[in-house]
Amino acid sequence: MAPDELRDAIKRQPFQPFRLVMTDGVGYEIRHPDLLWVGQRTAQVGLTGQPGQTFYERSVYVDLLHVIRLEPLQAAATPPQNGAG
Repeated sequence: MAPDELRDAIKRQPFQPFRLVMTDGVGYEIRHPDLLWVGQRTAQVGLTGQPGQTFYERSVYVDLLHVIRLEPLQAAATPPQNGAG
């Protein structure tokens, strides 16, 4: 994947969480733009211990040649309104 594509995904306003899918099938969920740093050939993914956390506990480097796609993450379901359900 081109670094520009990844950079555009984390700069999108409003930010839309996504999953990086790798050639080996591993996926990394990017739920906050501060948890991904894009370089020319690699990216560093910040891994958190809890969903919604924006401080990483550890990180991994991924080779951009092995990122095959970005998948949007589903937003949390919103409760029914007006008594529907």
